[in-house]
Amino acid sequence: MLTLLFLAIVAVLWSTGLLVDDYEGNTLDTLREAVERDAGGGLTLRPTSELVNLRSEIPDLWFIIRDKQGHRLSEGSVPADFIPIASALDHVSDARLGWNVGEASPPAGLVRWVDTAAGKVQILTGTKGRISVRRAIAAAPPLFLNVILPMVILMGLATLVATPFVIRRAMAGLGQAAAQAARIDIDRRGVQLSVENVPVEVIPLVKAVNDALGRLDKGYERHKRFLADAAHELRTPIAILTTRVSSLPTGPEKTRLLEDATRLTVLTGQLLDLQRLDQQHDQFGPVDLVGVAQRVVLDLAPLAFAAGYEMSFEPEDENITVKGDQTSLERALTNLVQNAIDHGGRRGTILVRVARAGWIDVCDEGRGIPIEEREQVFEPFYRLQQGGRGAGLGLDLVQKIMRLHGGHAEAVEGPLGGACLRMMFPDAGKVPSQGMR
Repeated sequence: MLTLLFLAIVAVLWSTGLLVDDYEGNTLDTLREAVERDAGGGLTLRPTSELVNLRSEIPDLWFIIRDKQGHRLSEGSVPADFIPIASALDHVSDARLGWNVGEASPPAGLVRWVDTAAGKVQILTGTKGRISVRRAIAAAPPLFLNVILPMVILMGLATLVATPFVIRRAMAGLGQAAAQAARIDIDRRGVQLSVENVPVEVIPLVKAVNDALGRLDKGYERHKRFLADAAHELRTPIAILTTRVSSLPTGPEKTRLLEDATRLTVLTGQLLDLQRLDQQHDQFGPVDLVGVAQRVVLDLAPLAFAAGYEMSFEPEDENITVKGDQTSLERALTNLVQNAIDHGGRRGTILVRVARAGWIDVCDEGRGIPIEEREQVFEPFYRLQQGGRGAGLGLDLVQKIMRLHGGHAEAVEGPLGGACLRMMFPDAGKVPSQGMR
């Protein structure tokens, strides 16, 4: 902006003639620098670059150059009124010639005695030439060159140096708010962006974002309360349903009904666990993954046998410890085993493997999961086969439980050729096992 302002001021001063008082003498100055003596002592013009440009700009260029020895050099069509004037002004250092000299426009001609390489000569010429940048600087008023121009240059340099520093300091608070916004996640509610050191112009936007975050937190809390209340209300009728199914005669239909009732029990339990963990995830303690997996296998083995499977449990160590909530992890693993029972094709072996590296695999010999769908199976309501059993929430809840534990669930290549779902924990084996029960 300073540069544009400076250029605008220069343009105005240039156009009004205030910047360069004698811009009308450009043609005369060009001729003065080109004059020299030839071998015979006469006057001649050296073809300087400015003279070449002047001749190309002014096709009707005219001038008369003479010295006191009577040598004379002329070019172009000199106005008839000016021809006798030059010799009549021998004792005048310079003069402006024209018909309306009092007007602001430049005169038709100039006559001036000047010092050149050929000595002192008198030049009579027109005033149509455009002034060069070099001549403009040389002809500019001393006040402009010595005071105004240096001040503008210093202001421009100071602005270039100071502006980034000032903007960086002014925007530091905004950068902090942006960093806080980047850390907002579904499991980090109640976060508000700081308005400290934020530019005044941006504070209304930050406050509006904070208000929006507050409304989202309230809506999320209502949603979580609804799920918890629904899960509580469903536990009693599911328990009654399980009791009544257990009293039915043994057969395929009883097995399927028991599987469905177990799935409902697991689902409601996971919903309650998510609600509890969301409020108490800072109270995690040491959990033995081998013990968790062993209990789940023992609980679900009868259901797997009834559905036509064999069960295999393969721990790589006696104790593999992680930090977490035992109840919710048992429910998550139960969900994976239940998923294998539902989709393993009712044949072969269901393998539960606990690795020393900190993960639990649940693998079956079913149709497996296509590679392109291995990430999507953990999305809510996503099912590999439309019309299949379940609502598509089981694996999503497993993923949520693992995220709360700092890990994740994923689908990997299994040793049995079917689906293989893995619960991956961070820092397995680094948690002390003292006090575990």
